[in-house]
Amino acid sequence: PRYQILLTHMEPTGRATSEELWGDGVLRCYLPYDYPFAVKKFLRHFQPRLGILLETELWPNLISICHEQRMPLTLVNARLSERSARGYARFPALAGDALNKLALIAAQTKDDGDRLQSLFSGDIYLTGNLKFDNDVPSAQVDLGKKMREQFGENRPIWLAASTRDGEEKLLLETLQKIQTSGALAIIVPRHPQRFNEVAELLKSDQIAFQRRSENAAIAPSTRVVLGDSMGEMFAYFAASDVAFIGGSLLPLGGQNLIEACAVGTPVLIGPHTFNFAEATDQAITCGAAKRVAGASELAQEIDQLLANPAQRKSMAAAGLAFTAAHRGASARAYERVSSLLAQPGP
Repeated sequence: PRYQILLTHMEPTGRATSEELWGDGVLRCYLPYDYPFAVKKFLRHFQPRLGILLETELWPNLISICHEQRMPLTLVNARLSERSARGYARFPALAGDALNKLALIAAQTKDDGDRLQSLFSGDIYLTGNLKFDNDVPSAQVDLGKKMREQFGENRPIWLAASTRDGEEKLLLETLQKIQTSGALAIIVPRHPQRFNEVAELLKSDQIAFQRRSENAAIAPSTRVVLGDSMGEMFAYFAASDVAFIGGSLLPLGGQNLIEACAVGTPVLIGPHTFNFAEATDQAITCGAAKRVAGASELAQEIDQLLANPAQRKSMAAAGLAFTAAHRGASARAYERVSSLLAQPGP
């Protein structure tokens, strides 16, 4: 209560999402480009007492200047994939210099911590993945039920969530191979600036589609709903029988599958998941998710799951148990970060 939170953004999408989530409860601004004069002006204006970087956001000048000004800057929910670690290994002095000016690093997993430890001389704290603590909003579940009514309560529905550039063309190949009668696909591009691009792709392939933003009942002839809305991902998961997580058919590292598991939606994931390697492996091991090799196998697995309610129910239960078992990262991270606030300021 003694501190005002300043939330920074790098692009309009993040800013719009923060306004939707927190309104006037936080201050917000764009983080300046990582030039010394801009960083110094930013720090001089806001005079922060503590800084928190998330996951992989490493800005060398910001880190260096905060260190010079004795303003503790932390890296929380930190992750470092094998691919990124190999890249950092080519410039160990540069990467190590930045990391060693941080006041604290709290890693998602032991593997992340081990890779970071090779570059950081201090202690790495293992706190877990904050995304497991993201509660499913009841309003989103209710919205998901309304979506299901609009889409067709008796239609089999599969979701392609957070798809990336180049994946939609592969997913349209998947769509053509789906054998389940009346199946409806929901395609939600990761970046809103690509909504119109994906719409044009659907038009060029002459696939009957409707936009979610139209908020209309879905016609029986419609094969795809284009998820062109913001802040409704939990609702999309709740409205679907099966969810494919994007960013994983191409070597892009994959997107977060935890939200789908938390809703109890069976998950399919492609071969490329290095951004969420441990969470993905754990979800597969416990039976909440299945991995596919490509678009053809994805179509087979979608058909198989849509035809098997008992298997979907089993995967849903596994997903709920999986997310519940990994909660608590936010409390552990808060404990570490808040200890820095107890120390004398600059």
